[in-house]
Amino acid sequence: MSALPLKPGLRHSVSEWSSNNHQLSTTAQHERHVSTVTRQEGRSLRNETNCQTAWDESETSRRLSDRVWDVSRWRDVLDACAQKVDEELEVLTRSKEQTELALAATAVPLEVSTECLALREGRRGYELVLDPVDEQLKKEAELIVGVQQRLQQHIDEAFEQLCVLQEVRHQLTSDLQNKMEAVDIDMSCLSLTTKSPHISLKPNPTRIPSGSSTPQEWAQFSQVNVTRAHEAMQASQQLREDTSLSRAQIQNELEAQRRATDFALRKRIHGEEQARDQLQWQVQTTEDEMSEMEGDIRGLDSDLQAKAASLKLAHTRLETRTRRPGVDLCRDEVQRGLVAEVQQLESSIQTLRQKLSEARLSLQKMRLHHGRMLQDLSRKLEALSLEQRSLNTRTRLAPTSGTTESAAAPLVLLTNSSGRSNLQLLAQ
Repeated sequence: MSALPLKPGLRHSVSEWSSNNHQLSTTAQHERHVSTVTRQEGRSLRNETNCQTAWDESETSRRLSDRVWDVSRWRDVLDACAQKVDEELEVLTRSKEQTELALAATAVPLEVSTECLALREGRRGYELVLDPVDEQLKKEAELIVGVQQRLQQHIDEAFEQLCVLQEVRHQLTSDLQNKMEAVDIDMSCLSLTTKSPHISLKPNPTRIPSGSSTPQEWAQFSQVNVTRAHEAMQASQQLREDTSLSRAQIQNELEAQRRATDFALRKRIHGEEQARDQLQWQVQTTEDEMSEMEGDIRGLDSDLQAKAASLKLAHTRLETRTRRPGVDLCRDEVQRGLVAEVQQLESSIQTLRQKLSEARLSLQKMRLHHGRMLQDLSRKLEALSLEQRSLNTRTRLAPTSGTTESAAAPLVLLTNSSGRSNLQLLAQ
């Protein structure tokens, strides 16, 4: 039998073959072990990551829910505060309008006082006196001017406070709108799941957005807005109370001054009427006396004429008896009687002439004084007419003397419990 030819190449020994088989078996067992450990670790990691992811998602949903509750709570607080601010705005606006009406109502009393002062300037002579009516009218005019300044100051303060409330309302509205948008965003985030469409990976989602605030800053911001709103409403309420009290005080001051002025005017009219009546009586009495004096003057003149005739008679008798002849030209009792009669008549005539002169002088003085009294009576009647016109002019004043509130009504401080909110926001 011939020998087989040998193929060229490396030959391994049996031991090498056995060693290779053993190595393969050992390596297979090791890889299977490693694979088993890896599979166990993978399953454990899957379970752990699944649980962690579910927990994290649950925690995130809880945090979102808590955050929505916190934001909703602040939203409700801001909404209630904004409604109160709106109510306060409405009430303060009404208070400002009432003050403006009170200011406008002072124009008539001031016009009446000025008109009365102008009317009383038309008095003449001794009737143009600086009496208590002038003092009260000037005091009333000064009081009304001061009242107008006080009311205008309250109006300006109310306007400034309305601006503050408007600014506070704007801040509350802006914060409230942000809270509502934040609630909407967090609610939409809370509604998202892994199966929701429109979810995707985002570039750098863990970045901190610019302008971000801390939770403390976030809560402090809303708290500051609410605190400012409450402070503004308290200031507004105090301003309304002060304005209402001031209006009531002004009403009382104007009413008291109106009554004092009317009383002084009526008292002055009463005094002038008494002076008029007294002067009219004096004029009438003087006219009666003048009439009697004129009669007496006529009587004196008539008696004087009669005495002149008697004197002529006596003179004629004496002159005629001088023509008696001889011894019959005697100074007898007739002669002495005629002489005595002439002397008596001359004395009587002299006395009557003097008395007549005195009577005429007295009558002339009475006539002059009568003219002065008539002139003064005319001025008194004119002054009384002016006073009566002033009194009639003051009837234009209402009993409240320029305010729109009832004089008998008690003082009631305004509150912020009336009115409706005008804040219009889209509640989600």
